[in-house]
Amino acid sequence: MITVQIFAIKSSQAARAAERFFKERRIPVQYVDLQKKPMSPGEIRRFIDRFTLQGLLDTESKAYTDPGLKYMKMSEGQWLAKIEQTPQLLRLPLVRAGNRISIGRDEEAWKAMLEA
Repeated sequence: MITVQIFAIKSSQAARAAERFFKERRIPVQYVDLQKKPMSPGEIRRFIDRFTLQGLLDTESKAYTDPGLKYMKMSEGQWLAKIEQTPQLLRLPLVRAGNRISIGRDEEAWKAMLEA
């Protein structure tokens, strides 16, 4: 049976929706609260390789717009450090099931994970 990992923060509505989606289908969920435990570099690299660093960033979030990050030039290493400190910068939830991954609230991708 497949196990799903959800990387998010507890206050994220999209993360709660993802957790509910999988639990309703009786799929075991491993929830990783990014405010308590940051993602490993290898895990974040998997998402960056698929969606790019800019694709992972939630450019509409207050965490991104309020400090003016839109106008800052930072290296990938600086962005990763910033994300580790402020996981709200990410389009949450980040969901992984085996080799399949998705970002944000994407029920079509979640269904595809279950069909594989």
